[in-house]
Amino acid sequence: MAVMGYAEMLMEDAVREERTEATDDLRRILDASQALHRLILSLLDPAVFQQHAGSASLEDFRRTLRHDLRTPINAIKGYGEMLREDAADGGADALVADLDKMLGEATLLLDRIDGLVTYSDGQSLPSEGVSGNESAAPAGMVESLLQSVRAVRSDEADLAAAVPSRILVVDDNASNRDLLARRLERQGHTVLQAEDGTRALAMVEDEALDLVLLDLMMPGISGYEVLTRLKADPRHRDLPVIMISALSELDSIVRCIEAGADDYLAKPFDPTLLRARVGSSLDKKHLRDREREMVEALRMEKERSEQLLLNILPQAIVTRLNGGEAVIADQLRDVTILFADIVGFTQIASKMTAANLVRMLNGLFSEFDRLAIEHGVEKIKTVGDNYMLAGGLPDPRPDHARAVAEMALAMLAAVERSNRDLRVPLQMRIGIHTGDVVAGVIGTHKFVYDIWGDTVNIASRMESHGMPGRIHVSADTHRHLEEHFRLEPRGVVEIKGKDPMETFLLIGRR
Repeated sequence: MAVMGYAEMLMEDAVREERTEATDDLRRILDASQALHRLILSLLDPAVFQQHAGSASLEDFRRTLRHDLRTPINAIKGYGEMLREDAADGGADALVADLDKMLGEATLLLDRIDGLVTYSDGQSLPSEGVSGNESAAPAGMVESLLQSVRAVRSDEADLAAAVPSRILVVDDNASNRDLLARRLERQGHTVLQAEDGTRALAMVEDEALDLVLLDLMMPGISGYEVLTRLKADPRHRDLPVIMISALSELDSIVRCIEAGADDYLAKPFDPTLLRARVGSSLDKKHLRDREREMVEALRMEKERSEQLLLNILPQAIVTRLNGGEAVIADQLRDVTILFADIVGFTQIASKMTAANLVRMLNGLFSEFDRLAIEHGVEKIKTVGDNYMLAGGLPDPRPDHARAVAEMALAMLAAVERSNRDLRVPLQMRIGIHTGDVVAGVIGTHKFVYDIWGDTVNIASRMESHGMPGRIHVSADTHRHLEEHFRLEPRGVVEIKGKDPMETFLLIGRR
């Protein structure tokens, strides 16, 4: 056979000229050509086909045979093309010419494989110069194939991958794995290898991969089954897979594409086509990765923005704004309002540095914020040293007054704890009133959730007419609390703009 003859001569020349860097690959080519020769000789025996003729297994036998014939040719062409590139870079023109001849014979033989496989009892093997369906391919086609071999670029550096990636090569044939690995490594990729489907599935679990080159026909778990398992797993569904096989039947290609394969390559592969399809699949993979990163970044930014919004507005109000409500305005009945103010704050502030003043207020009011979340009441705002909150809004709750009373007692306890670390102890006045309010969001830039109404004004008067370290509540609030809390009558208090009001002091729980 011409291919084996060229391989033997090239090996002899390499040994004689001491081109040790080429002998290993030439040995692989020679081994593959001898294996191919043995396979072709088996086709000359009509008994090989007669034992399958007329049986349902004939088509399967032909597919398997086509695969077995293409495998050594893949090794011959792959190693031969890499040797040719190295020889061209080294200026070894005579070696390039001999390799071109060998590669040309391999291409011609590949073109005749289908004719060899379809040979059956009573038919003649195709021969040189015989026309018909089983004859050699037209000269134009052969020349085109030969040209594709000669057109392989030797400046591999120009073919370097734009984005070096991690690629898994899965094939039960060691030569196929080695050829693919060396081709891909020349492009700058990191290549991992698996000899069967079981090992491939395990490596997909353990390794971060960008692409899988997967042989279709393998013993044990077939390439098609590996593909379907990967695409059925949400963790690996987006991992691109290129199927590689000596089978070029349309139904095999269609089944793999339908199962989720990104592309399909026939053995023996053309290096330029291999690079183009690997590059295309990796481009799509990296594009999906960037898209996923952008979506995740947008999600995180949305969560951050929403968290910032929740620092300003109640959760229920944020939900309504996100739902498209342009105007938030509610008439709410039976709400309890609390105002708290630091006694003598102006004098205290005049004796503190700016940093210490802000540190003190931030520490105390941050503790109030924590307590507000704990007791399920809504902080409305702070104005200077004044802290305002409400119970029963934006979502109504029947125990709103009790929740605010618990919060007031906790606030006084927090002030006592804070005083342990202060040179000048603080005292707070707290006032509480219960009634109806109007609540809503105002502003478009620095918007705020606020409440208005006579109830707010009276709650503020309860605080301003209160006493240091005490909780001053109205009669309306007293009616909500008297069953569960101890309260003392304060007496009638003159409230500016109001009739005299009976008020009480909240002492503690019953």
